[in-house]
Amino acid sequence: MATYISILRGINVSGHKLIKMDVLKKMYENMGLEKIKTYVQSGNVIFSGRKTDTKKLANQISQQILNDFGFEVPVIVLTTEQLQTIIEQNPFLLDKEKEVNHLHVTFLSEPPKNIDLQEIEAKRQEKESVHFSSNCVYLYCPNGYGNTKLSNSFLENKLKITATTRNWKTTNELLKLALK
Repeated sequence: MATYISILRGINVSGHKLIKMDVLKKMYENMGLEKIKTYVQSGNVIFSGRKTDTKKLANQISQQILNDFGFEVPVIVLTTEQLQTIIEQNPFLLDKEKEVNHLHVTFLSEPPKNIDLQEIEAKRQEKESVHFSSNCVYLYCPNGYGNTKLSNSFLENKLKITATTRNWKTTNELLKLALK
């Protein structure tokens, strides 16, 4: 059995695409997944299952949500090792002037093919930082994530891939739960 972290985009936000966590947990159980744990109400699910391709798992979960709840929800699935690497490789942790409560990670469904860095950098506000890796975008938003122009929607639009963003605390809590 392998442990996975699934990150669902856009559920239980602003009263849209509502799914109670206990109902979501039951859906995962019905899919034959085990050791299911949820974290906060915005679609973070840790579970165990047979070792398989994360993209295949993401598609299966997304399809099951469509079948059970009647709406599409993009899903990104990571292995524990992938999430640990994302956390360890955050370049902003090396900068002691950056406060960790202003760090965010935008998880990507696949490596971006064409990044127009100039266009993205042009949206960066004063004191903000952005760094790309193959499976995520690291953001430093000292004015608050709600005020940045480097939003999840903006990055999805520019990178032409599915993405979902979590703050640094949530990202680390997901790893802690996965390692338990």
